[in-house]
Amino acid sequence: MATAAMTTVPPSREEVELARASGQRLAPLARLGRPLTLRVRDAGQEETIELPAGAVTLLVAILEDMASGRAVTIVPQNAELTTQQAADFLNVSRPFLIHLLEDKKIPFRKVGTHRRVRFEDILRYKEGIDAERRKVLDALAAEAQELGMGY
Repeated sequence: MATAAMTTVPPSREEVELARASGQRLAPLARLGRPLTLRVRDAGQEETIELPAGAVTLLVAILEDMASGRAVTIVPQNAELTTQQAADFLNVSRPFLIHLLEDKKIPFRKVGTHRRVRFEDILRYKEGIDAERRKVLDALAAEAQELGMGY
């Protein structure tokens, strides 16, 4: 089973500009839904590579996020995260995550003495708490409107 390597560093100002320019040139080609042949030049060496259509689409999405200044993390399907990676993704402490796991709010498995959490399970948990948070905020906004609080 794949383990995710999660390093998320926001792009520099130069990378943002390069991502914006590259993404604008690549997006129309990605919409064609075909493999793309690229010429890659480095240190005077030139090579031609072919990218599958799905990789081109993914590359455009990555460039769009980078152009917006957002860090990007790619996690393969069926990836398993360490408890620290999962806690980082949820933006919670590792002890808090361990509590969630032990309370069976998120499934996990043990590899020796180490816990492993499927990324899909972490994402499902996050989507659930985000949905609950939106529901509570909507209720608060509705109540504020009923009370004429200007929201």
